[in-house]
Amino acid sequence: MRFTWQLITCIFFAATIGCSPEKTSFEFVVLPDTQSYVEEHPEIYLKQMQWIARNKNRFSFVIHEGDITQNNSTGEWQIAKKGFNMLNGKVPYTFCLGNHDMGSVPGKFADVRNTEKANNFFKAEALKQNSNLLASFPSGTIDNLCSQFNIAGYKWLVFSLEFGPRNKTIAWANKIIESHPDAKIIINTHAYLYEDSTWQDGEDWWQAQAYGLGKETGDNAVNNGKQLWNRLVAKHPNVIMVFCGHVLKSGVGTLVSTGENGNKVYQMLANFQKGVEGSKNGGDGFLRIVKIDIENKRISVSTYSPWLDAYKKDADHDFTFKNVDFLN
Repeated sequence: MRFTWQLITCIFFAATIGCSPEKTSFEFVVLPDTQSYVEEHPEIYLKQMQWIARNKNRFSFVIHEGDITQNNSTGEWQIAKKGFNMLNGKVPYTFCLGNHDMGSVPGKFADVRNTEKANNFFKAEALKQNSNLLASFPSGTIDNLCSQFNIAGYKWLVFSLEFGPRNKTIAWANKIIESHPDAKIIINTHAYLYEDSTWQDGEDWWQAQAYGLGKETGDNAVNNGKQLWNRLVAKHPNVIMVFCGHVLKSGVGTLVSTGENGNKVYQMLANFQKGVEGSKNGGDGFLRIVKIDIENKRISVSTYSPWLDAYKKDADHDFTFKNVDFLN
């Protein structure tokens, strides 16, 4: 009883007695495709990472949406690794591999699912510390990652899935999610939404099926956005968010869909790379800041550039989802 009254007093009079209840909100960073930076503007990419590292007490983790490099070359991976090294021991991070991060030779994009260079620079064993890694697939590789975070009184599993997730990759993710029904799930994959705020499918450009690796069959067959929704995202009541990049044109999209169990899933596309409408200097260093507010049932998204020290304030880049059911 004495402990109970202490806890009640702490909650209602935290300012007076110097203690505080468990936090109910937190922030994390979403890094869209950095390929143009590591190829042409490394100073912008390193500025992003420096800023995140300096704000280590603010952010719970970082999610990179893939296309870390432009040409999957040794020089570009060296720059990419230098940036991630800035976060080691400060802010945990996870990343997925995009079509530009794999291929038979540098500059050959996703003609085959060869991720040797990425795996030479990043090791699954090291990510156990730097990424809170729970599991990877195939075992011992960084091709697909599942990280676990205990934040705001809940367990969060963050999946980072390869470009064109294979049937066997989806089976791996489904199994882990099914074994963690109490966890809140975030999925990060390179290609998922199209710029019209729908799942990639039909005649949409840049689907995984259009690349060399898209010709595989059976367990190695790839999945586009709509297939990933049907075979993974929609199946689980505890999936809350999906993040992706890859697509050019406007480079943005937002979709809220209801899964098979009645849960709403908040899905977001962000990409600022060279070739996106209005892009300058490979994206001018813009990244996404996502705030989860469990008590007030909100997911808030802002878009900020450490390079310019500026925000994008239009509705496509600054928005809030309300009445989010985090307890479903």
